[in-house]
Amino acid sequence: MLDKLVTEIKLRGFSERTVKAYVTHNTKFLEFIKKEAKFVVEEDIKSYMAYLISDRKVSPKTAALVKAALKFYYDEVLKMNIVNLKTPKAEKHLPIVLTKDEVKRLIESAKTAKSKLIIMMLYSSGLRLSECLNLRTNDLELEEKIGWVRKGKGNKDRLIILSDSLIKALKEYKHDLSNNNHILTNKKGSQLTARNIQKIVARAAKKAEIRKKVSPHTLRHSFATHLLESGTDIRKIQELLGHSNLQTTQIYTRVSTEELKKVKSPLDNL
Repeated sequence: MLDKLVTEIKLRGFSERTVKAYVTHNTKFLEFIKKEAKFVVEEDIKSYMAYLISDRKVSPKTAALVKAALKFYYDEVLKMNIVNLKTPKAEKHLPIVLTKDEVKRLIESAKTAKSKLIIMMLYSSGLRLSECLNLRTNDLELEEKIGWVRKGKGNKDRLIILSDSLIKALKEYKHDLSNNNHILTNKKGSQLTARNIQKIVARAAKKAEIRKKVSPHTLRHSFATHLLESGTDIRKIQELLGHSNLQTTQIYTRVSTEELKKVKSPLDNL
């Protein structure tokens, strides 16, 4: 029933996660209105979105995703141009950021060499969780101290930086770097899952007695904030993070400002 949708998404190189989300939301919509897609009208879209927002109390973020899924199918694929509504704007929360000392403690608290390497990779290069999982040996140029994220978010390749300590850890890691395999694998050689990495980070945070909510993405936030605090140009940070919009990166300037507010004036110590 949604074959055209799946085909178009795949042709555009969207991730499997996006395919799953768009198909799920469009399927639920059709089940709700009990119509075939070709008979859908604008009021059906509005009725469903109102139901999700008012009755189901979905978050603004979820509402935006559902709207994007419906708009892609009905406006982009079927050319019906019937998705014309505004959804509530999501509240923008400041990202959770670790201090440099907390990052150090997190790495030191990792249970195994592999766990330590994973945390170092996330922080050293500002990787998204999926990017860390998909990194292959041929994506790294250790002598140049750089690597490449292949088809990251938005289906774009981007350059990442590799720290000296990460390169050392990679060389010490008992893994065949000569073949183009995934770097992060289990004992059987299969690629690690997102859940594996989430558990590794959570366990290390608990052992390090870090009371903040720590996830793999927290390390990406920390990477960006620490670069900004050290004087790195925000446009370079934007490129390293793979943000298409500078505004997305600018949230880290707000995080840095919050940290500056905590500094006590020397006048108070006179």
